[in-house]
Amino acid sequence: MGMKLYLLLFILGSSHAARNIPKDLWFGLATAAFQSEGAWNESGKGESIWDRFIHNANLRVNGDTTCDSYHKWQEDIENLKKLNVNHYRFSISWPRILPDGTLKSINQEGIDHYHKLIQGLIEAGIEPLVTIYHWDMPMHIYELGGFLNPQFADYFGDYARLLYQEYGPYVRYWLTINEPYSICNRAYGAGQLVPWLNLIGDGIYQCSYVLLKAHARAYRIYDEEFKSKYNGKVGLVISADWYEPASNTTVDSDARERILQFQLGWFANPVFKGNWPQIMIDRIANRSAQEGFARSRLPQFTQEEIDYINGTHDYFALNTYDNYIAKNDEQNITNPSYWFDVGASWVNNTYYPEGFRKLLNFINDRYQPESIMITENGLITGDYLEDDDRIAFLRGYINSLLDAIEEDKINIVGYTLWSLMDDFEWGSYNFRFGLIRVNFTDPNRARTWKNSGYWYKNILETRILDI
Repeated sequence: MGMKLYLLLFILGSSHAARNIPKDLWFGLATAAFQSEGAWNESGKGESIWDRFIHNANLRVNGDTTCDSYHKWQEDIENLKKLNVNHYRFSISWPRILPDGTLKSINQEGIDHYHKLIQGLIEAGIEPLVTIYHWDMPMHIYELGGFLNPQFADYFGDYARLLYQEYGPYVRYWLTINEPYSICNRAYGAGQLVPWLNLIGDGIYQCSYVLLKAHARAYRIYDEEFKSKYNGKVGLVISADWYEPASNTTVDSDARERILQFQLGWFANPVFKGNWPQIMIDRIANRSAQEGFARSRLPQFTQEEIDYINGTHDYFALNTYDNYIAKNDEQNITNPSYWFDVGASWVNNTYYPEGFRKLLNFINDRYQPESIMITENGLITGDYLEDDDRIAFLRGYINSLLDAIEEDKINIVGYTLWSLMDDFEWGSYNFRFGLIRVNFTDPNRARTWKNSGYWYKNILETRILDI
């Protein structure tokens, strides 16, 4: 206790000023099933694409145990309670509920597990924010085509409806799909995430076309069948970064706008305004024609599809981590590529919390959402407990968040830090995001609070941010 008190006094003593945090602004923490649960083949769980691909690749690390939260969920709730959080964002493992992804194989043990987790959170006074899909697709659904299968929305809708039936009375905030941009760009386009596909010129866009219809299906099911009973909210988790132009030239300013539309607008525009961003429609169609294609590589929505997807939001769920410097980088017609379609390049702008505020203003002005919930934000560090670099990052970003609320009058309802604890970061245990350290060489997966954990606990307890 003495060491903890010393750390807290050191952190508080280094501050020079303070500002009040609105009492109605939620603060929370997040994890995801595959990254934290473990128990990959226990209690009736089916195989996910991450299970299959990582095992087949014989990687040095895997997600078989990770943080072992499937067994240690009560300890996780105790830590969340001690941290004074308002909410906890977690995902439900699709193959733990439906081992082959379809309703013909419902796993009651999986359903019961999440009932226990949700009830435990509620009893602790913590609001559950539930992500329906956070990348761990059942292997059978992938074998049927995954996000390239036009029938994917049928399977996803069945799964979402089952979750609403089971947990609808207890869950007020739902998130359909986590980071469509990462799924379609990094997993189906650039080959950086499972299933490691390199369909950068065409499959990347087919993925987005299928995914948006699946999101809309899950939203419409809740809106039409459950909203009147439970009055919950449903959103799509959209990831976005902020970009500053490399110069004050028109070409670099235009490049910045293209990047924002090809990342943020790619998924926000159909949901909040209807249809793809016009700049995507025009550029991809023009380049496709010059490349010799009979039609655009970007699938075109019918008017019925536009109307079905448009308006499928109750709030704007935002994941954001980085800031970049953007410059014009138009390429001649060669092989079809998302990157050539964008016609811009960018480099990291490191620590720039002002970019967070600018991004929030851009979203608020462009899409005019009912409210904004920050569903992920955080900093990678090394494996150490004295993570004062994370504290400095959080101090700057939360300060910018408060500026956006108080000075810019943006309706931001919550901030969610990634993550509660160190976890499996999609191929590595070296990228440490957690407020709590996990010892991955300890069979018990011992948890130890970092400096940032005590700092976060204090600002939530006092509702005062030291700046």
